[in-house]
Amino acid sequence: MKAPVFELPILGTPKTYQLKKDLGKVIMLTFWTSWCPDCAADLPKKEQLYKTINKNDIKMLTINVTGRERSVDEAEAFHKKFLQQPTLSDEGTNVYDMYRCQGVPSTVIIDKQGDIAAQFGDKAPFLSIVQALGRQLV
Repeated sequence: MKAPVFELPILGTPKTYQLKKDLGKVIMLTFWTSWCPDCAADLPKKEQLYKTINKNDIKMLTINVTGRERSVDEAEAFHKKFLQQPTLSDEGTNVYDMYRCQGVPSTVIIDKQGDIAAQFGDKAPFLSIVQALGRQLV
């Protein structure tokens, strides 16, 4: 299935991000909320991965699901405290729904052809996500 393209605001800035500009790279999206205990366990691992990956080959983004968030302030505070990777602000649950996510965190890996190569729900082992990401780089 082709990955739905979107344009979303970059959290805490007046800028926007367009997915279509990164098609041709492997892209990993992580949907999250600040109140979610599974997100608090998942995102630090992904942050470590983000710090070590080749950013020319892989684009990692997080998307705050504003429609499931308590407040924009809590999302921005969480982002500033814990995340260096680019973070987008969903429009309610618009992009979350486009990708048929069922919980947070949800992880989507998009291959170089713009197809959804893998999708993981909130209980997915981190190693399974990393293995699926690695398969896109061979």
